Amino acid sequence: MSASTGVVPHFQMYIDGQWVDTDAQYELTNPANEELVATAARGTVEHADQAVAAALAAHRRGEWRNATPEERAATMTRIVEILNERMDELVELHVAENGVTVRQAMAFHVGYSISHLQYFADLARTYQFETSGPMLGYPTMAAGITRREPIGVVAGIVPWNFPLLLAVWKLGPALAAGNCVVIKPDEKTPATLLELARAAHDAGLPPGVLNIVTGEGEEVGKRLSVHPDVRKIAFTGSTAVGRLIAQQAAENVKKVTLELGGKGPNIILPDADLDTAVDAALFAFCLYQGQACESGTRLLLPDSLHDEFVTRMIERAKAIKVGDPADFDTDMGPIISAEQKARIESYLELAPKEGATVAFQGDVPSGPGHWVPVTILTDVTNDMRIAQEEIFGPVLCVLRYSNVQEAIDIANDSEYGLSAGVWSEDIDAAMEVARQIESGTVWINDWHMVNVAYPFGGYKQSGVGRELGPHALDEYTEQKFVHVDLARTRERRIYDLVVPAEEG
Repeated sequence: MSASTGVVPHFQMYIDGQWVDTDAQYELTNPANEELVATAARGTVEHADQAVAAALAAHRRGEWRNATPEERAATMTRIVEILNERMDELVELHVAENGVTVRQAMAFHVGYSISHLQYFADLARTYQFETSGPMLGYPTMAAGITRREPIGVVAGIVPWNFPLLLAVWKLGPALAAGNCVVIKPDEKTPATLLELARAAHDAGLPPGVLNIVTGEGEEVGKRLSVHPDVRKIAFTGSTAVGRLIAQQAAENVKKVTLELGGKGPNIILPDADLDTAVDAALFAFCLYQGQACESGTRLLLPDSLHDEFVTRMIERAKAIKVGDPADFDTDMGPIISAEQKARIESYLELAPKEGATVAFQGDVPSGPGHWVPVTILTDVTNDMRIAQEEIFGPVLCVLRYSNVQEAIDIANDSEYGLSAGVWSEDIDAAMEVARQIESGTVWINDWHMVNVAYPFGGYKQSGVGRELGPHALDEYTEQKFVHVDLARTRERRIYDLVVPAEEG
């Protein structure tokens, strides 16, 4: 709800440069108080087809893919400028629909989204869309050229936890490479992404190049996954849904990028700086109420530090203020929905049955809202479900280890491999541990430091492909080899192997 007018806004879909509405609507509610924030159009399979058709037509017209990289970068930079102008509105909207605290929204959810989009605009200017290879001297003289060309229609499916940021991770490199894009946001949090579409429209992005279709994953998401004209799909979400999308995409051999679940092991070595590591362990699993796939949800402590570390962590956890996410003093807000809250609570009920101890549970506000307390579980072993399955809430599993190799073995004993951390004053020792961990990202003496200039993705069932970094556009281009003959005469060819030379 607009704080200034008291009017509940309504968000339409964006297809082929036009705003498209539906009779059926979603009600977007504030997870902190369950009040109505906005309404949004509820898209269907037919809308997905319209969006793909618009994207395909735009691709074939070639206005965007044939623009120079500098021209594409200039339009993307204009989108960034508009988003910066509307930063305060985006933050207010995102806090209301998403439940993230205002400080985190400014720094990560919205702030990173804008700066990361600028990164991809800049990358369009420097990316090597065409490179020459070695001269070919045998069996004939020729030059080799490698081109990177846009795939065509790219579809992105993004979750509710970082809807704007994770959409930018897909549409940013896709647009920079010259593709046309269809994005499906989660039905609970479409508003900020639709505001990005408004900024793109105002910046002059050609119709059909960016399309946003709201709707259910089982309908709209599935249609995008199987649509024969979609040549690439990028998805962030659960491993279970990622498997389905990979199967559906295989029907016409789409390229896929999948960033899936995680169960991040956070290894504290015996010589770690506890003053920093204790706060970092809380930061690792409490940022955005633990609703991030790369959270540090398994804390591995050596026997020599276990009791002291847990005691200090509990004392520091008491300082975390849980409450109204719009209050600048709030550290942690609500869970996204009643459904997600119930899922987390089912794991909290399971924990003591599996033999874990609830060492700490914080306070939460009374009254409406989807609140889950900061919870620290000790006496956890790695074979428990709470240690193997993604809880997706502010719940930490503390595990003991007796030696470093045991810690590495525990860290790797998981079907996930998205993120990990190692804490030590000895960087060489930490590097050796990092080398042995099966994970797409390993932070040494830090956590949650996802940097747009470096690749992000997972090992094992945490995903396929990489987002971010200087090679992000590789995932959104097709590689073409062009052979250019330099011999110029019939005599320098090997055609005689099949077609005899003319006599005389």
